[in-house]
Amino acid sequence: MPELPEVETIRRGLEKYIVKQRIVGVDVYCEKSFCGAAKDVVGRNIVGMRRYGKALIIDLDGGVSIMIHLRMTGQLIHDGKTRYAAGHPSENFVAKLPNKQTRVVIRLSDGVLYFNDQRKFGFVKVMPTLEVEKDNFVKKLAKEPWQMSDEELYEKLQRHPKACIKAVILDQSVICGLGNIYADEALYAAGIHPERRAESLSQGEVMRLLAEARKVMEESIASGGSTMATYVRPDGSKGDYLEKFAKVFRKEGSNCLKCGEKIVKIRVAGRGTHICPGCQKLSAGVKQSAWRSSDRKEAK
Repeated sequence: MPELPEVETIRRGLEKYIVKQRIVGVDVYCEKSFCGAAKDVVGRNIVGMRRYGKALIIDLDGGVSIMIHLRMTGQLIHDGKTRYAAGHPSENFVAKLPNKQTRVVIRLSDGVLYFNDQRKFGFVKVMPTLEVEKDNFVKKLAKEPWQMSDEELYEKLQRHPKACIKAVILDQSVICGLGNIYADEALYAAGIHPERRAESLSQGEVMRLLAEARKVMEESIASGGSTMATYVRPDGSKGDYLEKFAKVFRKEGSNCLKCGEKIVKIRVAGRGTHICPGCQKLSAGVKQSAWRSSDRKEAK
């Protein structure tokens, strides 16, 4: 599944192609992938494109919006004077469309927007614009790092005192947008071991963690996302965050750029987790989340 920076990259790319266009028709090839009434969007102009977490919102005139979630294998491909492809890479980026993986087609005044989804986990949903923030998917999302204050994050951590800090910041109802990659990178940059109990972090550590979370995500957006050979930019090129900016994620065996120790991969909260044992110590007296010894073995 794409992380927030990948979805933001898609939003910034696609809005250049579809904003100000008129929707002239909608073809639904898979009922599971489409929710709402197609007739409600036909004839309306696209006035903007925004994002809530990993959900893309296409706003239309007349108070109607389209929510799109790519999930694991979704794609958005705009065919106009040139083809503009975003999402899970496959031969669809250069194939003739629609094809057997096309779920929804939105015909525009200048081109066509295809929603493809191999595994059918994603969706296209039509709703009143005023209902977007009330949608079950959206309303449970917390603020993103850029919107949240140090005090807010510190207070939220106190609601999960015994949980390990990595599990807490992966919870989208606590802070929105930190997936596995960016949680590892932010914790490393802040010098915090991912197994620390949330209650053990000082206000200063929380302030540092939030600042680093903002920084790593801004760097990823600027570089076009992490992609990990799964997601690509809307122009078909790959993001280069992991190559240029990541310090620990998928760097096991490499030397830490700060202290020289080897980066290792462990398992925390059921997720493969990358740390520097030298920079992210579990100091004596610091509260540690309770994990079985089997959870601490090197992740496969």
